[in-house]
Amino acid sequence: MVALVVLAMAAFAVFGGEYGTPDLVALRRQVRREREGIARLRHELDSLVRLEHALKTDSATQERVAREVYGMIRDGELLYQVVRRP
Repeated sequence: MVALVVLAMAAFAVFGGEYGTPDLVALRRQVRREREGIARLRHELDSLVRLEHALKTDSATQERVAREVYGMIRDGELLYQVVRRP
């Protein structure tokens, strides 16, 4: 009988209460996911900072963006556009 009470107390200590072991494991898993998300966002932010710097200082990057995004061309170049018929 004493062993049963001790076993019940141990089970309550591990699984019972407001924050049992399963809750602790779930919270640790969530913390790990959030840290991974923060690391991804930091990596993305670093990439954006490098892109911003290149757009401000690198003429090749500026030209590439002007051509790709705004469709700009140099003097003497011809722009061909392929338009699909609906």
